[in-house]
Amino acid sequence: MNEVDSVPTAAQLMNRRVQTVTSEMSLMEATRFLLKHQISNAPVVQGPETDGHPLLLGFVSEQDCLEHLSNEIFFGRPVAPHTVETIMRRHPVCVSPADDAFALSSIFVSHGYRHLPVVEDGRLLGIVSRRDILRSLEIFYHHWQQQQDRENFPPDWRELINLRFLFGGH
Repeated sequence: MNEVDSVPTAAQLMNRRVQTVTSEMSLMEATRFLLKHQISNAPVVQGPETDGHPLLLGFVSEQDCLEHLSNEIFFGRPVAPHTVETIMRRHPVCVSPADDAFALSSIFVSHGYRHLPVVEDGRLLGIVSRRDILRSLEIFYHHWQQQQDRENFPPDWRELINLRFLFGGH
């Protein structure tokens, strides 16, 4: 099997150094965290456990923070202050480390997500982004196209042998 036959998987493409938040963080702490790290969302985790992978509880995004922060400012503070636990999206769409780039592309295109958590047995292994998949498919396409060209337009050995006599012969 050559490189073109092997479609990259989430495990090969994911970022393993993920910026995470905890459910106890306040709305302001989460907002400042996203701004400080210049990220649009973050997994909400508990742990890590003995295997080093934290349990994924949900996802919090700039949109979540923006909605609740603007509502607090406009309508006034709620009775209980917001925390990540009260604003996060529970049960986010997750992918398996074995999911290939085509399955991931389908999810990104169908749902408009920018990032997907890579999870196994409820544990966060990493994050794969739309850009990771696009970059991977661009490289894959380049190799695939070269293979197609070799199969569809094989070299004419007679021409190559004749060139030897034209340019190298004495």
